[in-house]
Amino acid sequence: MQFTDKYVAKSSHIASRMLGDESIIMSSVDSTLFALNPTGTVIWEAADGTTPLSRILEEKVCAEFDVTFEQASIDAKEFIDKLAEHGILLVSDLPIPSKEVS
Repeated sequence: MQFTDKYVAKSSHIASRMLGDESIIMSSVDSTLFALNPTGTVIWEAADGTTPLSRILEEKVCAEFDVTFEQASIDAKEFIDKLAEHGILLVSDLPIPSKEVS
């Protein structure tokens, strides 16, 4: 399975705020703070656990920003892996039921 076939969802163990077109996110698990740029914010906002990452990249990231799907995939993997490492994003091979993220 390719990384872009996975599903991503926001953890319930976070606090987040929008500041303009950027997001500030803090993990309540380890108090790590992240400031997301507009591209990261688009992925963050679309991380509903039911939309495959490939659709998020095609329909949101590539549509809004001047980037190829291949480059968006590389950047998204690095971004998602980092947030998942801190428990901010959940990543799964299958859709993530809302009860697991709320």
